[in-house]
Amino acid sequence: EIKAMGGEAVANGDDVSDWDGAGNMIQQAVDTFGGLDVLVNNAGILRDKMMFNMTIDEWDAVIKVHLRGTFCPMRHAASFWRQNAKDGNANDARIINTTSISGLYGNPGQLNYAAAKAGIAAMTVVASRELARLNITCNAISPGAMTRMTENLMPKRDLAADQFDSQDPANISPLVVWLGSAESKDVSGRVFETMNGRFGIYNGWERAGRTDKIDRRYDPKELGPVVDDLLSQAKPLQKVG
Repeated sequence: EIKAMGGEAVANGDDVSDWDGAGNMIQQAVDTFGGLDVLVNNAGILRDKMMFNMTIDEWDAVIKVHLRGTFCPMRHAASFWRQNAKDGNANDARIINTTSISGLYGNPGQLNYAAAKAGIAAMTVVASRELARLNITCNAISPGAMTRMTENLMPKRDLAADQFDSQDPANISPLVVWLGSAESKDVSGRVFETMNGRFGIYNGWERAGRTDKIDRRYDPKELGPVVDDLLSQAKPLQKVG
């Protein structure tokens, strides 16, 4: 399809969560195109269940695909860029990861998926700081669209032939393209939302309140009013949807 549109493309069938497979994928890109400009990590699966019904295999499968499947390609790409810099070559590259509102807000029935996606958001921030000196940016998107994975989670819609489909996965691509472009060179460590025809940006975990420092250990019996005061300074927990 890419070639039919006039682009250059090569397929790779390696497992992104496999250490050697991810390395092969990165090396194939370098060998084919002469370098590595943009890495998009978008592999994912769902194994949704409430915690008390979730098996260890369902936990491991999701963590493997999402977390290992993001780390392994990033790790091999980072090694390439680091060596490229050591060889005296200038880097100007992008990493774009995929997180989810489930990992940012927490969604019942998706403990494994939420843990993985929250981990990816944190990995994105850390990677952006580690790779900044190599002139590599790292950002994440939190997309929302109707796909095979989500079709059972969203209400069915009847659209007219000429009606814009705000749930079309293709609507996600403009943000990915922009984050992979030269225009995004000063943007890093950020998580962007794109869904329902809107864009957004997340601030991540930020402290809402803090006690004054005291020169002694608190007694647990004192903490009730302290926590109440902290909670009064915090926003209500945001829910998915």
